[in-house]
Amino acid sequence: MLYSEKVMDHFRNPRNVGTIEDADGIGEVGNVKCGDIMKIYIKVDNDTISDVKFETFGCGSAIASSSMATELIKGKPISEALQLTNKAVAEALDGLPAHKLHCSVLAEEAIQAAIKDYYDKNNIEYDEEIFASLLRSHDEEDE
Repeated sequence: MLYSEKVMDHFRNPRNVGTIEDADGIGEVGNVKCGDIMKIYIKVDNDTISDVKFETFGCGSAIASSSMATELIKGKPISEALQLTNKAVAEALDGLPAHKLHCSVLAEEAIQAAIKDYYDKNNIEYDEEIFASLLRSHDEEDE
């Protein structure tokens, strides 16, 4: 079977779909090659992600990755959410086909982008190294 039960479940019944009107941070990332676009909205209370929603335009793996990623960071401190890796997202979904792993990378980047947006809006200092992969992927798109 190509997709795990978990991937199918999160694709058919995605969690945390939608927008947050007064989001504290919004991260939007896309992969030009595959056409997937992910937008993650976060609400932050006392340095904790109290709510998270997503809108994803893309394949089943992209939707499942967004759904699982939001589940993994909801209620977590920002510092912990920043450590979420695409590998953790893929593992939580019981694996993704190799040609769909980029979907979990997008989920990781969308969360980082939302947190970076939150930091920027609130003038919170942060270590740019944390967001290096995010900045790298955007530089590559601009070329």
